Amino acid sequence: MYTGTVNAHLRGLFALTLVTLIWGSTFVVVKGALEQFPPSLLMLLRFLVGALFFFAFWKRARGAWGPGFELALWAFLGYATQTVGLLYTTAGRSAFITALSVVLVPVIAGSLGRRVPVWVWLGALASFVGVGLLAYDGSPPNAGDFWTLITAVTYAIYILRLELHTSLYDPFALSLTQLVGLSLFVGAWAWASGDLAALGGLEVPWGAVLYLGVAATALTTWLMALGQRSVSAPEAAVIYSMEPVWAATFAYFVLGEALGLRGILGGAMVVLAVLLVQWSAAAAGTGRDRAAG
Repeated sequence: MYTGTVNAHLRGLFALTLVTLIWGSTFVVVKGALEQFPPSLLMLLRFLVGALFFFAFWKRARGAWGPGFELALWAFLGYATQTVGLLYTTAGRSAFITALSVVLVPVIAGSLGRRVPVWVWLGALASFVGVGLLAYDGSPPNAGDFWTLITAVTYAIYILRLELHTSLYDPFALSLTQLVGLSLFVGAWAWASGDLAALGGLEVPWGAVLYLGVAATALTTWLMALGQRSVSAPEAAVIYSMEPVWAATFAYFVLGEALGLRGILGGAMVVLAVLLVQWSAAAAGTGRDRAAG
């Protein structure tokens, strides 16, 4: 039983790490697609493709629509506020502020009476500092910072709520209902902005849409639901902080973007923080303390 718990936890850690790798690759894909396609339509099509990927599991979704739509709402608020924030702030500063979710997850969990291990706190703080070194650009505060702070809060809540729902519902059903909800929310946004009406006259970047829809949406949504069944929300938040490290790596090799010494040090700190959490959790012999939740 003990061995099974440890193995499940290690599989969960691997699943979430794979999620961050795929997420990191999307920045290169999205950057190219957005040169010719509105962000609201790109998001709408990727979520529709992702939802269709899980259509075969429709019968399993009974009872999961409420939780799925709740998760979709938190995720949509995160996407929307980050998009608005990027109108006023830089991508580096946005990544830095969004990384606050790594610290906010254990803060919220602790405020609700949950015991958060010391090594998770250390990993979260080290990861946040690392992302700061990797992404923070030193620009002065602006309105975009406020919107992006909301992104960090909603993303932290999303991670905590996902942990709860994955213990109660099938990962396939939760993935389907969540992606249907996101499609509806983003569809409303595309309609309100007028982008939906212009879809017929645009050339759809289907290569990017299919990659984002199948790999970066369907697969990652399922892996998150699967991984967080055995990995606690505070641990998962630290693992998710690997995303900007992978993004910087792909940008360096694919786009030729420079990283610099500070970026390398920041990325190394995030990797060490993730390894600390993984090693400490494995040594403790458990990934999730349900009783403490």
